[in-house]
Amino acid sequence: MSIGLLVLGVLLLDVKPTERVMQHRVSNPRSPVQEVGAEKIPLTSLVDGVRSAEEWRRVRRPAIEKVWLEALGKIGPNKDDKKWFGDISKARVLKTEETEHYRRLHIELAMEKDFWQPHLLLVPKLRPKGRMPAVIAWTSTGPDYKMPEQWWGAWLAEHGFVVLTGWSHIRNYRDGTTFSTGAAEKVYERFGHWLGMGKMVHDVRREAEYLRKLGCVDGARIGFIGMSLSAKTAIYVGAFAPEIRATVAVDAHVAINGTTNWFASWYLDWMRPFADIRTPEHTVLSLLNPDKLRPGFEHDHHELLALAAPRPFLLIGGSQKEDFAGDSDDLQSWGYVNRAREVYKLLGVEDRLQYVSTTDGHKANGTAIDPAWREFFMKWLR
Repeated sequence: MSIGLLVLGVLLLDVKPTERVMQHRVSNPRSPVQEVGAEKIPLTSLVDGVRSAEEWRRVRRPAIEKVWLEALGKIGPNKDDKKWFGDISKARVLKTEETEHYRRLHIELAMEKDFWQPHLLLVPKLRPKGRMPAVIAWTSTGPDYKMPEQWWGAWLAEHGFVVLTGWSHIRNYRDGTTFSTGAAEKVYERFGHWLGMGKMVHDVRREAEYLRKLGCVDGARIGFIGMSLSAKTAIYVGAFAPEIRATVAVDAHVAINGTTNWFASWYLDWMRPFADIRTPEHTVLSLLNPDKLRPGFEHDHHELLALAAPRPFLLIGGSQKEDFAGDSDDLQSWGYVNRAREVYKLLGVEDRLQYVSTTDGHKANGTAIDPAWREFFMKWLR
């Protein structure tokens, strides 16, 4: 690390949290890359040397996207993979129930031809004129796919949104596998190099395709919301699912190497050698952190927040501590939002990237969390 970077890092420690641009301290003892001092190193600016919004779109953005697509392997099926995917619109309706404000349909969608994933579809009874906005709402690591109805879905359906609740394939995949029993390996076996985060993006895009084929849904007004595990999904959905108009991530812990486990095999699988490259040194880690002598990753999730621009994105954090040392986005998460906001500002849409910092904890709901996502969806989808 150069003396200049060290001095700059020390100076940046004195700035307000809402103005910071440093990386997050690495406090997860299981991280394979401890990176002592990362919190003193600023995240790379994405607009330095970029003279216009057009240059961002034409030159800088494709260069950033290329790195992440190489890491993910793909965000959709290639030609050989397409045999595993059919018509997503042919849902199985298992049961229909009536509530005061909406109809609840228990359905299964063919995420792959031989894999039917359960969902809840909530359809408002009081419909506005024309087609309705919709929100895809995924659960977290603990509860099943129905819980987002309680967290967000009931309120949304009562206010005129069609809602599709679901969960990640790493919670429920073929043969009942999960993140802890081989879901990631099953993806590799069938599809080759396709990281868990990339597969999740494709699943959300499949669900959006299903919603667009419903006669009651406005396909240009589909949102996504997730908490914890699925808030991680939201970061990648914002970057790589253009069908999603507005995205909410509730306590994702945005730093790629901070207190959470982005390195896990079912998320980004940092240490696995790429199957099509013979040198074992070529990994996701080598792509995102090529300079081993410099603390902090050269490519981090501020880049993905920026790739979402100009579409609206809301990050909600559960802690206002300097370093929560848990799963919550805390004051150090401001650095990632601030760097990405430079891109939103360049594009003239600075207000579309928001970070709401709360003390509600690592939860889907709270006194500050609920007003934030409600106002966000009402503004950008209604």
